[in-house]
Formats: sequence, C-alpha cells, structure tokens
Amino acid sequence: MIPNFEAPPLLFTLTPYEPLGAELLALLGAEPGVLEVRAFPDGERYQRLITDVRGRSVIILAGTTSDTITLQLYDLACAISKYGADLLTLVIPYFGYSTMERAMMPGEVVTAKSRARLLSNIPAPSRGLRVVLLELHSAGIPHYFEGDVTTHHLDATPVLCAVARRLGGDHDFVIGSCDAGRAKRVVALANALGVEAAFIYKRRVDGSTTEIVGINANVLGREVIIYDDMIRSGGTLMGAARAYLSNGATGVSAIATHAVFAPGAFERLSSSGLFKHIVCTNSHPSAQGLPALGGEVISVAPLLAEGIWG
Repeated sequence: MIPNFEAPPLLFTLTPYEPLGAELLALLGAEPGVLEVRAFPDGERYQRLITDVRGRSVIILAGTTSDTITLQLYDLACAISKYGADLLTLVIPYFGYSTMERAMMPGEVVTAKSRARLLSNIPAPSRGLRVVLLELHSAGIPHYFEGDVTTHHLDATPVLCAVARRLGGDHDFVIGSCDAGRAKRVVALANALGVEAAFIYKRRVDGSTTEIVGINANVLGREVIIYDDMIRSGGTLMGAARAYLSNGATGVSAIATHAVFAPGAFERLSSSGLFKHIVCTNSHPSAQGLPALGGEVISVAPLLAEGIWG
C-alpha cells in the first residue's frame, strides 16, 4: 500500500495518559486512534485496532509505569506494525525502569536494559521505529535499544528553567541537589539560569543509613530550589531541605521532572512545612492528583511535540 503522507498522524494513548494525550492531539494536529481494550474472565487482555493504520504515521503515548502497561505497549506496537503502519513512534514520557540501569552487585538484573531490548523487538514499519524518551535517570539508557530503533532523549531543562526563574523571582537563589550524585544535571540547570549550584555531601554510617556532612555553597540568606529528576518517597528530598534550612536558607522549593510519588509521599512533603512550592511535570500519571493537594503541575506536551516532529 502507498503511504498516506497527506493524512495527519494517528495518536493512540494508553491509560492513564489521556490528559497528556489530549494536549498532544491538539499540538500535533493528530487524529485519535481508537482502540478496543477489555479483559477476559481469567484476566487476559484483549486489544483490537478500530482505526485503520495502513500507510499511516502512528504515535503511541504510554509511559512504562508498570509491567502491565509496558506489555500492553509492546503488544499494541507489534500489532500496529503488522497491520501496515508506515512509521511508528513510541512516546515514553516516563521510562519506569531507569533506576536499574546497571548492576552494582553480582546477580542484579539490569531491568532498564532488558525492557529496552523488549521494545527493540517490535517489528519496524517501512519508515522505521522511533522511541522518544524524556529526562532519563541515566543518559546511557538510549544506547540499550538495539537494531534499527532510533531513540530521541529529550532534555527537560527548558521547562525546568522557566519554573525555576518564576519561583526564584527577584530573590537571590541557588539550584540545590539532594546529593552529589545528581551534580551534572544540577550544574546544567544552574548554568542555564546563570546561578550557583549547591550540593549536599553525605557519609554512609552503616549499610542503610547516611548522614549529611556538608554543603558546598553558602546558602545563608538565599532561597534554594532543589531539583531532582524524580520524587518517589520524598525522604531524601526532606532531608536535603532540612539541611539547607539549617544552614541559613530563607526558603526551599522543590522541582522535579517525574512525579512518581509512592502512596502518601506528597502528603508527607506538603505537611512537613519545609517547602514553599513543590512543582512537577505531567510526565507521570501520578501528577494528575497533585493540584488538589497543593502541588503544581506543568505540562511537557510542547516538549514532547517538538521531539516527535524532530
């Protein structure tokens, strides 16, 4: 079949990314792909493409937030390729296995690599298979994808800079880190803003406990905006906030790309009284409930749209 280059791209959005998908539809001028999904009595999933994908450029929006969603993405992508799509783009705002990107101890499973290999086995349509990723925990993960897959790793710095400038306002502020392990990303954000970066140094007390032993920058009388790529339990973030405040910071705010948030985590952060603002993007579905709890959510839809067209 001759590819239909005149038709708009098709966008299939998997649960629970519908709000972000609606934004992308408008920005891309895309057509929504219709998919029937139901479960058999034994729990096995049934999927059927209602929209004809033959000769079309197709986009799937789905973060790998669970093994179930990851397999649904894989199954759907294989079917779209089989039924004649011309080009297939997987948009993964949150790659959920990125913290296991390498083995630190013998016998550990490098899940990020095995999941990348799984997605690499999706049959490529005639014009290729593309994967768009956002703000990965490790910059090396795109290289885990194999074969003819083309990966695009998007940097969230433009979005985060806008937020940090607004939060910092006319105050003297620094971009802070929870620990020295995120130094490279924190320095990049601080340099983009033209401000100083601050790091916390820790010492391991025993196998499960660390203590803060110092801060590299003078935060006395200054605002601190802590940046991290993701927030899960929030414990490390609260420890960092206490350290900056005890060293004379006038206030602390937190910004993060991925609002993962384990159950009750945001409530603990909010009720701690440590933070003026907590701002995350909508790259993870958990962000959807934050505004009702006092958090702020900013959209990465424009950034993803640029990555898709790029």
